[in-house]
Amino acid sequence: MSDAIVSCKKDQVLAAVEKARGELEAPDIIENGLAAGMNEVGTLFERGKLFLPHVMMAAEAMQAGVDELKDDMPEASEKAASVIVNGTVEGDVHDIGKAIVSTMLQTSGFEVHDIGRDAPVADFIAKIKETDANMVGISALMTTTLQGQKEVIEALEEEGLRDKVKVMVGGAPATSAWAKKIGADCYAENATEAVNKAKELLL
Repeated sequence: MSDAIVSCKKDQVLAAVEKARGELEAPDIIENGLAAGMNEVGTLFERGKLFLPHVMMAAEAMQAGVDELKDDMPEASEKAASVIVNGTVEGDVHDIGKAIVSTMLQTSGFEVHDIGRDAPVADFIAKIKETDANMVGISALMTTTLQGQKEVIEALEEEGLRDKVKVMVGGAPATSAWAKKIGADCYAENATEAVNKAKELLL
């Protein structure tokens, strides 16, 4: 399945998903098959071995696989009262990992508003206010942009929103210790963990 994503072969992805359905849970298929393939695409893209059109085709193939599994995903709750804003901090153009997290959260029943990559602090705050979100996911994939996570939390405090908005941080340079240091509610290492932490904090 992972290889089919890297090859951008949507038909093969869907066939692999159908085959895996009888043996694995939907979250496992997404995390260890579809997301693993997309992560590999991201790595190859960053090394200059793949180009943007390839990434877009792979993402489309992955989305088709996820859509196929939506009915198999465990329900988060009767209420979609849990609204999550998710984005990558300003100065950071990495998007794939964050997009996988958004997809996994959506398929688990959360209402997710993905504000994309290179998002200024003001965009996080504006979207949280607009959607009345009760959680924000802040991704940073470079050590140089990690500080952006702290800036979003500081802005939440300044706006008087911190008490009603849970904060989850993630990305390669982030750690549990960093999350604790900047006052985040949790750190998630991958998409499956992000879903589990969101359920713990919101449901």
